[in-house]
Amino acid sequence: MTRGFYIGRFQPYHNGHHTVIEHIADEVDELVLGIGSADVSHTVRNPFTAGERIMMLTKAVREFEREHDLVTYVVPIEDIDRNAVWAGHVESMCPDFDVVYSNNPLVIRLFEEDEIEVRQSQMFDRERLEGTDIRESMIDDDPWRDRVPDPVVDVVEEINGIQRLRTIAQDDVVDRWEADEDNEP
Repeated sequence: MTRGFYIGRFQPYHNGHHTVIEHIADEVDELVLGIGSADVSHTVRNPFTAGERIMMLTKAVREFEREHDLVTYVVPIEDIDRNAVWAGHVESMCPDFDVVYSNNPLVIRLFEEDEIEVRQSQMFDRERLEGTDIRESMIDDDPWRDRVPDPVVDVVEEINGIQRLRTIAQDDVVDRWEADEDNEP
């Protein structure tokens, strides 16, 4: 039996993540999905809570579980600001895993230093499927629903996530304006 590990912030979980997991599902029997920056929410970069992202992933990966006879575990991973011990921190929070899937150079390096096999995963339609762009589309009332699995749309609507994101973005604009006024001669 092989158990893989795939980490992301999933802000939100989108079709690029979904396609990566579909490919990983062909290689492993079980998959640990690490929700990175689990301790951060209610910002433009990280608008959704760990619990909301757990809902997104759990509901969105149900089809893979059925189709691939895949067991998944969704685990929130809080940030720590000590890269030298980060891989060990992740391992302490998760079920044991045999292989890590990532394209992040730092993540790759940290797990390799911890002697864990790392496989790079292909990125899919990166120009359209990028969390920052999806969040900006949510704020600007541009189309975004076609870039995330339907269960994620349902969760975002259930939690009134669009309104939250727009409110947060508004606060950020006010803060920038206040900072600019303070710097005027």
